Amino acid sequence: MASIFTKIVNGEIPSYKVAENEEFLAFLDVFPMQKGHTLVIPKQEIDYLFDLDSETYERLWVFTKKVAHAIDKTIDCTRVGVTVLGLEVPHAHIHLVPIVTEGDLSFSNPKKKFTEEEFKNIAATISAAID
Repeated sequence: MASIFTKIVNGEIPSYKVAENEEFLAFLDVFPMQKGHTLVIPKQEIDYLFDLDSETYERLWVFTKKVAHAIDKTIDCTRVGVTVLGLEVPHAHIHLVPIVTEGDLSFSNPKKKFTEEEFKNIAATISAAID
């Protein structure tokens, strides 16, 4: 059965896309820890990040870096935190979370809520800043 992220890649489930190329997709987390919380995934469904072949793994991080820089330019934060857990969805993914303190990166914090219009504006703002 396809993961929820594969369904997003295939357009079966809508998302707030931030960046996309033939191999990778970045989209806003709909249960964000912070404004601008973005997920970066390979389009290929691989459960465990470290099971990606080395070349794809390296290209994923180059793509992720571009997205992180765009988040940093557009969202008020001190840093863009990076977390890889991979337990909640069986599809390799990287969390990019704008943070001011280390506590902002805690998955136990209450999730932020945004309207559809706010999500669209956040995604468009980040997307426009990608080099």
